[in-house]
Amino acid sequence: MVFEKLFRISEKKRIAVFIDGPNMIRKEFNIDLKEFKRRIEKYGRIVIGKVFLNQFASEKLIEAVSNEGFETIIALGDPEQKTDVDVAITVHAMEAIYNKNIDIIALASRDADFLALIQKAKEMGKQVILIAAERGLASSLKNSADFVELL
Repeated sequence: MVFEKLFRISEKKRIAVFIDGPNMIRKEFNIDLKEFKRRIEKYGRIVIGKVFLNQFASEKLIEAVSNEGFETIIALGDPEQKTDVDVAITVHAMEAIYNKNIDIIALASRDADFLALIQKAKEMGKQVILIAAERGLASSLKNSADFVELL
C-alpha cells in the first residue's frame, strides 16, 4: 500500500508556476494565493513557484507571497519608469521549458506579450495552464493555452 501511494505521487505532473505580480496581484482582482495554489495543484505538484514583483512591491505583499511558499523575484529598474517584469518572467520560464523534469508551465498573466512563451512551451512538449482574470485578458493567450483558469 505504501509503495502504491509513493508510485502515484511520483506519477503526478510537475508544474512550474510563474506569476506576473504587477499584472495579476492587484486590489481590483482580489487574488487569493491559497485559492490560486489549490486550482493549480489539481493539475499536479508545484515544484517551482515564483512570483515576479517590481521594486515598488510592499513588504506586506512580499511576506504574503513568501508565506504561501512562493519565491519572490524582484525586477529592478529605473525608478523614473514603470518596471516591467516580463523579461524576468520569460528568462525563468525558459529555464523551466528546457527542464526535462517539468511537465507543465503555469503562467498567471493577462499580457499578450507572453504568447511566444506559451508557443515555445508547447513546441517543447509542455502543457500550459493560463491563470488570469477575465477582465483585460488577451484572447490570444486564452486560445493558445491547454487549460485556462479564470479567477
